[in-house]
Amino acid sequence: MVCGHPDVMAASHKEPHFFDNNNLRGEEFYRRLFPLRMHVRARERRSGRRAATGEATTYYLSHPAVPARVRAMLPDVRLIAILRDPVDRAYSHYQLSVREGREPLSFEEALAAEPERLAGEEERLLSDPAYRGVAHRFHSYRSRGRYVDQLRRWWAEFPRDQLLVLRSEDMFAEPRAVYDTLVRFLGLDPDADRRTFAARNRVTYDEMRPETREELRRYYEQPNRELEAELGRSMQWQRPVQG
Repeated sequence: MVCGHPDVMAASHKEPHFFDNNNLRGEEFYRRLFPLRMHVRARERRSGRRAATGEATTYYLSHPAVPARVRAMLPDVRLIAILRDPVDRAYSHYQLSVREGREPLSFEEALAAEPERLAGEEERLLSDPAYRGVAHRFHSYRSRGRYVDQLRRWWAEFPRDQLLVLRSEDMFAEPRAVYDTLVRFLGLDPDADRRTFAARNRVTYDEMRPETREELRRYYEQPNRELEAELGRSMQWQRPVQG
């Protein structure tokens, strides 16, 4: 969304996975993914406005070693976390794994298998910089919806005013308002000319079983409440639990 701003210079590709899978390749490798500093400064001189660049790797939020790695290299970076209803996020994650040929189990079977699949994964990701953690990345359907646990790791490394937390639902319902919030957060000039926001990457799949949805609603009730308390606002996800 924000890459449409005239003063944002995009990276070479969207998800470079540097701070999770490619961290050992070093800072020089990472910086080559972005416009050279001289090009950024030239853009600023021509426009008289601040320019910005960045990347978006979704796995950074949940990888336990990434917050400290980012702080070590980029202590003043502006961070954005876009969160989706964790029940819907879990099922969407599962469907992506199925489409990519990574998941042979049904959704219910995959949820049941998750604790065994993820056993010891976080500890190894923290202790071994070369470890990729395939199960942690691709089979963490339930655990990656516990956003409050993940954000607390980021808040332990960065001041809270450096991390903007948004709802993905708002990006679809009120894209203009979200875009304006992003622009202000990044310290960019208002962009009055950007008026259309096209939805991308939408796919369709069968509905989740109602009983599975209800079980996940119950599971996320407390983490959602904790997240809302930390943020000081409602995320509007937690509907009344039946029974």
